[in-house]
Amino acid sequence: MTAPGPRLSVIAVFHEMRREAARTLRTLAVPYQRGIDAANVEVIAVDNGSSAPLRRDDVDAVSADIRLLQAPAGNPSPCAAINRAVGHAHGEYVMVCIDGARMLSPGVLHHALAALRSHRHPFVYTLGMHLGPKPQNESMLEGYDQSVEDALLDRVPWQENGYRLFEVSCLAYSSGEGYFGQLSESNCFALRRDDFLALGGMDEAFASAGGGLVNLDFFNRAHQLPGVVPVMLLGEATFHQFHGGVATNVPRAEHPWARMAAEYEAIRGKPYANEATRPDYAGWLSPRYHAALMP
Repeated sequence: MTAPGPRLSVIAVFHEMRREAARTLRTLAVPYQRGIDAANVEVIAVDNGSSAPLRRDDVDAVSADIRLLQAPAGNPSPCAAINRAVGHAHGEYVMVCIDGARMLSPGVLHHALAALRSHRHPFVYTLGMHLGPKPQNESMLEGYDQSVEDALLDRVPWQENGYRLFEVSCLAYSSGEGYFGQLSESNCFALRRDDFLALGGMDEAFASAGGGLVNLDFFNRAHQLPGVVPVMLLGEATFHQFHGGVATNVPRAEHPWARMAAEYEAIRGKPYANEATRPDYAGWLSPRYHAALMP
């Protein structure tokens, strides 16, 4: 008798992120992820054409069960790499982490899978945080860098309790209103694999480094799926590591929004606007970890 396959395929994309991948992959694996059977999840790490790509031994240092895909060099956008990974995924549901620099809190997979099972057409997503005292576009101007971040993470026992990451992070600009605000994107979202394919996946016309506004574009399109039920996960989040990101790790005065917005308008024929609707909620909240994020 053939053993059942995984219910959830988690796809994380990395570009020039060997440092960050070591932590992110650990936060995707059991036992860091709580309340979930490892047999129900497959993790697919995708190296998107890095000059020093992730190696099999990098991944095996976390778990030999993590699958590793190598995307060819020369495409600065992650869209094709994500779509290819979904094509290789075995799960009924797919979770997409477009920016592999983002560590996850320990209940993301458990609460996401519960929410996914509760609806016919779910679209489940998380809040975004930045490691450090301020969003990194600001903190980098005050000396925040990878070495400061390494020391920060060395002081927090996140491997044993990833909710401690809330103590050393702040809201990302895109999540600035917190759990009960209106997000325009999420760097960790999940839906049925069939629904991802029905939406055409990530639009590969977004060719900019990092994908430009493709994540915001998919967030809009997912909310327009017939019968969709958007679900925000309370009490969970992703935590962005400093890695020189094209949008997250540049001073705000140098942010490429204008170029990204121009690409979006050229593709969609209209200026970008947030078209998301209010979500349902699933998860938990605790004053111990989430006091600053609670109403």
